[in-house]
Amino acid sequence: MENLSNLDYASYLKGWIRTVPNWPSEGVMFRDITPLLQNPKTFRMLIDIFVHRYMGERIDVVAGLDARGFIIGSVLAYELNVGFVPIRKKGKLPFTTVAEEYELEYGNATVEMHTDAVKPGDRVVLIDDLIATGGTMMAGYKLLQRLGAEVVETAGIIELPELGGGELMRDLNIPLFTVCSFDGH
Repeated sequence: MENLSNLDYASYLKGWIRTVPNWPSEGVMFRDITPLLQNPKTFRMLIDIFVHRYMGERIDVVAGLDARGFIIGSVLAYELNVGFVPIRKKGKLPFTTVAEEYELEYGNATVEMHTDAVKPGDRVVLIDDLIATGGTMMAGYKLLQRLGAEVVETAGIIELPELGGGELMRDLNIPLFTVCSFDGH
């Protein structure tokens, strides 16, 4: 049996994240969370980190960013006994939406959420798997604010500090929590 009593949880979980070189394009080091999710112990440990972080807060909704934020966000919402709100890529939601465009390395993208997804004053945790340039997270944050929600914290599993997204969030005084970080792209 594995001794977890003096475990550095962040380092342990980081060890379960696979690095795939040159995917989806040359020079990119893709951080693949699927091994972390496939192992029941590491998946539970990951979710528990977020649950224990937010269980003492008054959270009304967890919002997850398309698509890996849906995996973590929906389980977290279930464990906190609150609702889950998906923030999707443009054109994927069937009802009236509010949209926010953001910049990518080569062009722009748009995320949307339903106009009735949150109410003014709702306290929200906004979650995704990874913070790179911060574009997607900032777009989700702006959508939630536009609908009157209070984003208690933005959160992710991984931060890529060299791409500056975490620093951008912190410079704007937007609370950010990540479990671990990786050097490089």
